[in-house]
Amino acid sequence: MFTGIVTGLGRVRSISPLGAGQDMRLVIETPWADTAAIPLGASIACSGCCLTAVELGPDWFAVDASAETLSKTTLGSWAIGTTVNLERPLKVGDELGGHIVSGHVDGVGRVTYVQPENGSTRWRFEVPRELARFIAPKGSVAVNGVSLTVNEVDGVSFGVNIIPHTAQVTTFGTLALGDAVNIEIDTVARYVARLREFA
Repeated sequence: MFTGIVTGLGRVRSISPLGAGQDMRLVIETPWADTAAIPLGASIACSGCCLTAVELGPDWFAVDASAETLSKTTLGSWAIGTTVNLERPLKVGDELGGHIVSGHVDGVGRVTYVQPENGSTRWRFEVPRELARFIAPKGSVAVNGVSLTVNEVDGVSFGVNIIPHTAQVTTFGTLALGDAVNIEIDTVARYVARLREFA
């Protein structure tokens, strides 16, 4: 489990095809000084997608992404040099500064609006219709692994405000109009919707 509080920006160093080219291995550079302390098999959220560390180096880790993951997230469009939001998993007793994030991406959204607003920046995203019903005003959502509070919802679109600090320490600093983003809906919303089906 994760919190949606990004703890570092990584960069894709290399990409190698696996499984007749359907899967791929990514080597991701990290700013973390303690990669030796990461156990093999550990989970790491990479722009919101929970991936398993299969190999480790002094300033990098490698993960394997299946064809399913590549088709349901933005990972299939990553290239060498792509910047990645990184978060290590939550430990029992850690501060839950964002919200509970599983790292299981529900779908891909798209940036439809970016505009400075006072001291922050207003962003709007369009999501697949099947996900829109789970996103509520003042609820939580993870965009590229970043825990955010929803300002407003309009059909299949929702808006958030990003403060300068968040833009500086996440990929929001380089995100642009039209870019695809990984979306994870709030776990609580998912279960409430499921329960209502049987009410």
